[in-house]
Amino acid sequence: MAKTIVVKQIGSPIRRPEKQRATLIGLGLNKMNRTKELEDTPSVRGMVNSIPHLVEIIEERG
Repeated sequence: MAKTIVVKQIGSPIRRPEKQRATLIGLGLNKMNRTKELEDTPSVRGMVNSIPHLVEIIEERG
């Protein structure tokens, strides 16, 4: 089974640059306090690390 991470959106995309909004949409998040289980790949980790003020990693599985 592949490793996964659970990501939660903790910040609002209002008044943020378009690049940060696009990163949130790319992660599958668009509203506050939503969670998403994603495959733990370098590209997903890079997206999460580029917007640490908007998302947090809740849990790592696998």
